[in-house]
Amino acid sequence: MPDKSVPNDTQVEATVQMPVHVDHLIANGELAAENAWCVSYDADALPEQRPAFVPLPLWQANHDDVELAPLLTSDTELTADLAKQLSSAAAIAIDFPAFTDGRGYSIARLLRERYDYRGEVRAVGDVLVDQLDYMRRCGFSAMALRDDQHPDDALRALSFISVRYQPDVEERQALFERRLADSE
Repeated sequence: MPDKSVPNDTQVEATVQMPVHVDHLIANGELAAENAWCVSYDADALPEQRPAFVPLPLWQANHDDVELAPLLTSDTELTADLAKQLSSAAAIAIDFPAFTDGRGYSIARLLRERYDYRGEVRAVGDVLVDQLDYMRRCGFSAMALRDDQHPDDALRALSFISVRYQPDVEERQALFERRLADSE
């Protein structure tokens, strides 16, 4: 009988999850000169590279470390207790595992509107240029672009729409309400 504790050539080796560092960061509507933060998806070990966004349980266990910030997955249930814990974080990253997963928008909006979070909310993961305006309207202040996304396209996308009909986290009144207020 073969010894299963010794891997053979047909067994898959475990991969080490290296922290991800994105070169193109849009922060507050502008291309950031640099991005000091990396994103670590490893839930078991703290990254050597700092500052870093780390999975929520790892951040909760080390929340006194000012060089760490929480990374929320798209399935995070944002409760009042969790929001209270997150209020001490200087920044929060929300992961988009796929551009088709829109749950991160809801998390950002809840952080801003229901829980009045004022720090940086950063979109990480599968972030595409055509999502940036919607992300900003939901409360993201920074977006780490996927490697194949061009920063000039991102900046154009953010300035493409000048008037919005619906309210959002930046503009609390609908267009008709603003026009009505101006006419009075």
